[in-house]
Amino acid sequence: MRRVRRHRAAEGAAAAVLLLLMGTACGSRLPESDFEHDTRSPATARGDATPIPVGIITSATSPVGGTTFTGPRDGAKAYFDRLNARGGIDGHPVEVRECDDGGSGVGDNTCVHQLVDEDRVVALVATTALEYAGASRVSHARVPDIGGQPIGPAYDTWPHLYGIYGSLAPRNGTPGWDGELYGGTEVYRYFKREKGARTAAVVSYNQAASAAYARLVRRGLEAEGYKVVTEQVDFALPNFRAAAADLKEQGADLVFDAIDTHGNAELCKAMDEVGAKVIAKVTNVQNWTSTVPADYRDSPRCRNALWATGSSRNYEDTGDAAVREFRDATKGLKTHSQWQLEGWAAAMWFTDAARSCAGTGITRACVDAFMNRSEDYTAGGLLLPVSFERLAEPPRTRRTCLSVARWQDGKGWVSQGDMNGNCFDVPQLPYTP
Repeated sequence: MRRVRRHRAAEGAAAAVLLLLMGTACGSRLPESDFEHDTRSPATARGDATPIPVGIITSATSPVGGTTFTGPRDGAKAYFDRLNARGGIDGHPVEVRECDDGGSGVGDNTCVHQLVDEDRVVALVATTALEYAGASRVSHARVPDIGGQPIGPAYDTWPHLYGIYGSLAPRNGTPGWDGELYGGTEVYRYFKREKGARTAAVVSYNQAASAAYARLVRRGLEAEGYKVVTEQVDFALPNFRAAAADLKEQGADLVFDAIDTHGNAELCKAMDEVGAKVIAKVTNVQNWTSTVPADYRDSPRCRNALWATGSSRNYEDTGDAAVREFRDATKGLKTHSQWQLEGWAAAMWFTDAARSCAGTGITRACVDAFMNRSEDYTAGGLLLPVSFERLAEPPRTRRTCLSVARWQDGKGWVSQGDMNGNCFDVPQLPYTP
């Protein structure tokens, strides 16, 4: 029986949206001499209550917005709080050391230096960095980075980094395979098979990163036999109404985009104004949040046509015991999101790795050995099976699965089928990060 590989479409979509804004977040890098790592880490011993230091790097105050990146951090912290209330790991409490890198390369390197060299954390967990400039230094120090969000290509580039969605790339210091990553067409296949969609619009800005991602989406749609309508709007002065009117005229069944959250809200508003009705306005895991009513308050028709795809179980699926525990532990948060659930899963992943080491001592090397196995990991069913392999050649096709939900007023995000059953054999298309 073939192992089911998880998909990469959700992370690619999120990365494209965020890369769109990275021009405001670039910074120079600190000299290598400031980051000469001692790769050893202190071991915890059975019978004492020595805290286990864990680091979380988040671009909490990035130029993109104060709450854009905080979901994974909040989910991970909620998990560790509950874990500590239940006695920690073999009697050792987890001590979370947070660092806000400000969304810049300099800030990220400073966080890595602080957490890896000064605080001597055993691992990083749920990293969510706009510019992960310190990734190579984390790898050089052999510090396992567990369950990070792949906003950039770091998790397909460096060993000892374990993104929340897994990787099949060699991870030898070059992104993917000779600088190319691969993404599947499972999202497009899903809407074609399940909803009968045949025409899709792709909306982008006239900006390099946005346009490049839109081209990738178009290639995937064309590979699945769609008629594709492209709509490009001006980055500085976007005319979403004109784009909405044209996609209506062209009879688009689906709308995909390579624009930011604010742009999506404006596009939806314009679609309602011109009377554009679609089967689905497809978004990604980053926008899979409880803030939809506020974000799309001016577009009720489009709002109720929002669909999200990803690689983790819907945070609204409280019939599932693992989701129920997450929601119970995070009930004090003002909002909920899929990224919070994935941060919770990342913390669980570290905990399972650390527990495997409790008998001999919880060290960086032992945790890393657990992570480096190619066995599928699901965080108690919250994730599609995650694995890490180093394939010499990129896959041309993969059996991939996806989690799908649609927004409905009064109900929130409603799951569409089981994520372990929404599976397809699809081609893998190359792209340059």
